[in-house]
Amino acid sequence: MAVRFKRVLLKLSGEALMGDKQFGISPEMIEKYAKEVKSIVDEGVQVAIVIGGGNIFRGLQASSIGIERVQGDQMGMLATVINGMALQGALEKLNIKTRLMSAISIQQVCEPYIKRRAVRHLEKGRVVIFGAGLGSPYFTTDTAAALRANEIEADVLLKGTSVDGVYSADPRKDPHATKFETISFSEVIQKELTIMDQTSFTLCKENNLPIIVFNIKQDGNILRILKGENVGTLVN
Repeated sequence: MAVRFKRVLLKLSGEALMGDKQFGISPEMIEKYAKEVKSIVDEGVQVAIVIGGGNIFRGLQASSIGIERVQGDQMGMLATVINGMALQGALEKLNIKTRLMSAISIQQVCEPYIKRRAVRHLEKGRVVIFGAGLGSPYFTTDTAAALRANEIEADVLLKGTSVDGVYSADPRKDPHATKFETISFSEVIQKELTIMDQTSFTLCKENNLPIIVFNIKQDGNILRILKGENVGTLVN
């Protein structure tokens, strides 16, 4: 069966790497996600990835320990690079060629982000991991994911979460919450549903980039999406 998307951007939260830990990186989870990515690379899909850094440091926490916001956000950007290096190592153990690109110059560790170079890596079958967010404070990794997805002309943004789609309310708090199989951008705004922050969501809406919100922790979900199964919620 042919895959439905040629090029995808996968957004992972830093928290998704923790597993049962309170912070840091779980070797089991990083290996699991690497295998999930390999399953679609083997199908010929071009894959780019943006990972958050909340498992190591979140910029918004900075003020609570006396660090001003800009510096705190920069620390968070560096945390995403650490996560990117971990995923890169796990992918390369599976013989997947990768490139780690950073919005902040760290040339001994990763390439500087250049859009044309990123696209060329994808065309050559390499998995491209985007680190350091946008290189600027006050922007979330969701916004980085939306912008990078549009820049590389991805067919879809896959947002991996701990729930299996978009609901009318938080299903962990409201037993009567209903799941949407598909929903429009306008409906998300009208119903005031929280999928991504407003900046990232607007980037996707204005550029007609579909978003699929799904449970990243369930084995095989990424491949099922690519094969056309109704997994998660499609926002378009």
